[in-house]
Amino acid sequence: MLKIEHLEKSFGSVQVLKDLNLEIPDGSVFGLVGINGAGKSTLLRTIAGVYEPDRGNVSFNGNNTFRDETVRKDIAFVADEAYFPIGSTIRSLKMLYESMYGFDEEAYQEYLKQFDLDEKMSVSNLSKGMKRRVSLLFALSIRPKLLLLDEAYDGLEPLARLRFRRILSSLVEEEGITVIISSHSLRELEDICDSFGILEDGKILRTGDLLEEKGNISKYQLAFAEEKTKEDFKDLEIMHYEQEGRVYRLVIRGDQDEVMETIRQMNPVLTDVLPVSFEELFIYELESRGNIHE
Repeated sequence: MLKIEHLEKSFGSVQVLKDLNLEIPDGSVFGLVGINGAGKSTLLRTIAGVYEPDRGNVSFNGNNTFRDETVRKDIAFVADEAYFPIGSTIRSLKMLYESMYGFDEEAYQEYLKQFDLDEKMSVSNLSKGMKRRVSLLFALSIRPKLLLLDEAYDGLEPLARLRFRRILSSLVEEEGITVIISSHSLRELEDICDSFGILEDGKILRTGDLLEEKGNISKYQLAFAEEKTKEDFKDLEIMHYEQEGRVYRLVIRGDQDEVMETIRQMNPVLTDVLPVSFEELFIYELESRGNIHE
């Protein structure tokens, strides 16, 4: 299990992480989402042991990820901007990783094929997407127990994305690894994640099971014979409210049957219910807390 307790991290006078607490069980694919500047990359780097916390503790399976170098061998971190030594080839990088980690040759050969890579390739000459493949190749070849991915799909074309999702699903199902993915593409996260956390202003705003949370929030389009006000919906947990004449578009948190029973008592002449996507869930969550302004 990954456990984060009262984590704080500052750079100069700017505090990026603020009393952050989070627990992620083994075998999870956790989607970390937040607007730019929320602290996602800083959090991932602190979990990986790249940054030392100013306060608090980050532990994986009971071991501190900054102070215990043995546990860091079980952690693979793929940064949003890949760095490779000048003049390196995939083969020379392999030698570097073999000297630092428990390297799996069989897995390495398999992922070379999966990502259409050749050991002779000069990394500096590769495109952004190809460099991302190289980063993933080595992250997966050390057989990590905790895999941290910052903007995991950035630069990958559709086929490579599909292959990568299949690899992750297999590793989680068969080996029980824990994966934390940060991405601006919430549609991509929706396809692979089973749980999520919203990071806002250095703190975890909300966590939850993705399917359960999506099932607990719905969009309702309603029409009434007489005009209503927002106060008429006070018994419902409204996350988003729009009115156009006598037509109302609402996003409401709560059991759908219970919400519909409340709405029926208001005698609507039209009722339409739609599910929400992960991206909409994120937007409406921030909006309901006053963190998005029109």
